[in-house]
Amino acid sequence: MPNRSDPARKRSPADDLVTRRGGTISADGGTGEGAAFIYVAPRSMPLPVLIAVPHAGRAYPAEILGQMRDPGLSQLRLEDRHIDSVGVEMARATGTGLLVAHAPRAMLDLNRAADDIDWDMVEGKGRNFAKLRTHPTGTNARARSGLGLVPRRLPGFGEIWRSRLSPDELERRIDQIHRPYHTFLGRELERIRDSWGAALLVDLHSMPPLRRQATGTQSDRGSVPQIVLGDRFGASCNSALISRAFRYLEDQGCVAAHNRPYSGGYVLDRHAARRRNIHCVQVEVCRSTYLDPSLSDPTDAVKPLAKMLAGLVRELGAETAGLGAGSQMPQAAE
Repeated sequence: MPNRSDPARKRSPADDLVTRRGGTISADGGTGEGAAFIYVAPRSMPLPVLIAVPHAGRAYPAEILGQMRDPGLSQLRLEDRHIDSVGVEMARATGTGLLVAHAPRAMLDLNRAADDIDWDMVEGKGRNFAKLRTHPTGTNARARSGLGLVPRRLPGFGEIWRSRLSPDELERRIDQIHRPYHTFLGRELERIRDSWGAALLVDLHSMPPLRRQATGTQSDRGSVPQIVLGDRFGASCNSALISRAFRYLEDQGCVAAHNRPYSGGYVLDRHAARRRNIHCVQVEVCRSTYLDPSLSDPTDAVKPLAKMLAGLVRELGAETAGLGAGSQMPQAAE
C-alpha cells in the first residue's frame, strides 16, 4: 500500500481544491460548522468568476431559535431557501469559486450595510454609529421598514423577535460575520481580477414567485420572470455582460427581467468597480423552479436548473475573460 506522502499516489479531486473558512456564528464558536462562511475554489480557475450565496445560511444557534416568535415561519420567509444547493451544482459544473454564507440572514443580512440598523430593536441608549459604520449608506429606510442589517419584522406577520438585541451582540455579529465576509469577498475578487484582468461576481439569490403582469389585453403565465438579473441599473457591470446573459436566457426559453423588482443591494454597491474591471451581477431565481409547492424543500429540478445556470456562468465567464484580455493588451504593449 503506497504511503500518503508518495508523490506517485493517485490524486483525489479534493487535492485540486482550496477551502477557506471565516468568521464565527456564535460568540463561543470557532471553525468548521461554526464558521460564518465557507469558500471552495479550484487551485486553477478556468473562468474569472466567483459565485456567492449570502442568504441561504441555515446554521441557527439554539439561542437564536429561542428568541424567535415563530422559528419555522421566520426561517422559511427570510432564507433564500436551499439556493446554495443550486450554487454547489453550478460551481461543480463550471469550476468557479463558491462562497456560501452559513450564518442565517435572521442573524445578520450580508446584503445590507453595517450601519443599516433599526435602533428601536437594540437595547440601551449608547447608539454609537461611529464604531459600527464601516461603509456609510446615508439612509436607513429599509431598516425602518423592518428589513435592515438585522431583520426585525416580516410583512403580514409582524415582529420576529421576543426581545431586543443587546448592543454587544450586534457589534459582535458585525465584527465576526459581516466584516470578515466582505473583507474576504473583496480580496478574492481583487485576486481574480489581478490574475485575469477582470473578475465577475455572480451574487446568487432566490425570490418568491412573482405575480403575473398583464401586457395589453393578455395576461400570460409564461411572461412571469423566472430569473431577475440586477446590475444596479448599469452601475455594477459592463453592459456587454448583461446583453450576453439575456441572449443566453432567451435561447434557453427562460423568461427573465432586468432590475425589476430586484436591482441588487449592498453587495453590488460595495464590491462592483467597473473602472477597475470588477463586475457584479445579482441573479434572483424563482423558488418555484427548484422547490416543492410549499417552497420549503428542494426537488429533482435542482440539477436541471443548475445545469442551465452553469451555461449562463460559462457565457458570462467567457465575456469577462475577454474584457480582461482587452484591458491587459495596452499594458503588454507598454
